[in-house]
Amino acid sequence: MTAALVCGAVVFPGLFFSFRKVLKYTWTEWSDADVVSVSERLLSAVHASLATAAGVMVVSSCRDVMTDSHWLVNSFVLLGAPYMVFDIYAMYLSHYHTERTRDGSRAVRGHSLHTVRAFLRRDWMLVLHHVALLLVFMPITLCFRRGLGDFFIGCLFITELSTPFVSIGKILIQLHLDDSKLHRINGLIVLLTFFTCRILLFPFMYWMYGRQFGIPLHRVAFHLPVQCNVGNLVLLAPQVYWFILLLKKAQRLYLRQRRQQGDKDRMKAD
Repeated sequence: MTAALVCGAVVFPGLFFSFRKVLKYTWTEWSDADVVSVSERLLSAVHASLATAAGVMVVSSCRDVMTDSHWLVNSFVLLGAPYMVFDIYAMYLSHYHTERTRDGSRAVRGHSLHTVRAFLRRDWMLVLHHVALLLVFMPITLCFRRGLGDFFIGCLFITELSTPFVSIGKILIQLHLDDSKLHRINGLIVLLTFFTCRILLFPFMYWMYGRQFGIPLHRVAFHLPVQCNVGNLVLLAPQVYWFILLLKKAQRLYLRQRRQQGDKDRMKAD
């Protein structure tokens, strides 16, 4: 267990700083904000890909959704803990360099409580998400489950499937490819994977529990402890909120592209 924790503490910061170095020398015209932002997105994509792979392995190996166990569950939780801590720092660095680039000569000259507060105000939900995983999800997974429910923890790992595509979308925007066909296709994949793995996954878990014990889906919630249902609602609520934001963003991009296409058609007609 200690090995997994140490491995995460070495691998994820090492990847981030390696990405920064490679990107800085590959795209020399990029600002520090561009380099740090893309590095943070790449790191997020790597962690999410590992989480999804671990989740698939756990879910596919558990026949009994309650009692079957898999060594990857606790190991990956410990491996991911340093990532959560470091990713908050990486997000802060991205915010800090972005603000410096945006403000130009009027930018802050160093880190301060003001820059930290501004970061927390802007990205409070993501920071809260990471802190909750560290202070709530990790202790429950490691200490309070009595070895039960590895299948469901594996399902929660799979919720990360959409994250690499979200990161790819941000990187495409950084590369000024936000009007490309690739960006539109990636956007559709984001919506599909997010809805499937972050929203539909919850009724799927209830259905699997009901199938295990012969309970109809609509009755499963009444057979679970209240804290399980409340916990699932707490997890589901931000996913629904983020999905609505993604839909609104997709609508804005679609309307913008329609306007641009209409302008081009009028210019050709003239």
